[in-house]
Amino acid sequence: MSLAVVSVSTLILGSCTTNADSPGLEYMPDMYRSPAIEPYVDYGEVRGREVTDFKMKLSAMTPPSGTVAYHGTDSSTVSLMLPYFRKANIAFRETHGLYGADLSVADEYTLAAADKNPYKLTMDNSEEVFKKGKELYTTMCQHCHGEKGDGNGPMVVSGAYAGVPNYADRSALSDGQMFYSIYYGKGAMGSHRSQLNKKEIWTLVHYVRKFQNADYGKFDATGMQVAAAAPADSLKATKK
Repeated sequence: MSLAVVSVSTLILGSCTTNADSPGLEYMPDMYRSPAIEPYVDYGEVRGREVTDFKMKLSAMTPPSGTVAYHGTDSSTVSLMLPYFRKANIAFRETHGLYGADLSVADEYTLAAADKNPYKLTMDNSEEVFKKGKELYTTMCQHCHGEKGDGNGPMVVSGAYAGVPNYADRSALSDGQMFYSIYYGKGAMGSHRSQLNKKEIWTLVHYVRKFQNADYGKFDATGMQVAAAAPADSLKATKK
């Protein structure tokens, strides 16, 4: 009897712990405590053991090609979020790590010169668009492109990166080329398509235009936009 008491006491006391973060001993914890999922774990290197065949294997499940996430029932928003119809050049597979992507042999960056920003700027939404644009730019772009878009962000000033352009010198770029560059990357800049949705990228295009023309996003008394997006659109603006 005494042996049983001692055994039970040992079991009970043994489950106690001084670690405030520990639940103590648990009976079959996997039945009610789900193991953490590691969607981005590098299967090529596990516990100091490297398997080169698995280095490029994606651990997270990706949606089927061409599928569209649910974005509500507003037709303009749904249209804006449809899969991007332009493809990255096949060279982007090596230069920007776009392995497994649907690539093109054509120079679609040049073709994108004809693309217009489908996210229309109006008197009613301009304040909201530029507010959101500033938020996105500060988070995603400012570290390299600088607060004023002059290419002198902290990463450039520190010497970590070089060759970041001044947006004022890129005013001839079309909206489509700016979108393409952000979506797929260009030069030393990587692709941002996994970090920003299409509406957010088009919002950034509007915001960057402000660096190129202070009058961009302003409207006259009739509701017409004062400044065009690019020189090619100058005839559509009421004044320069």
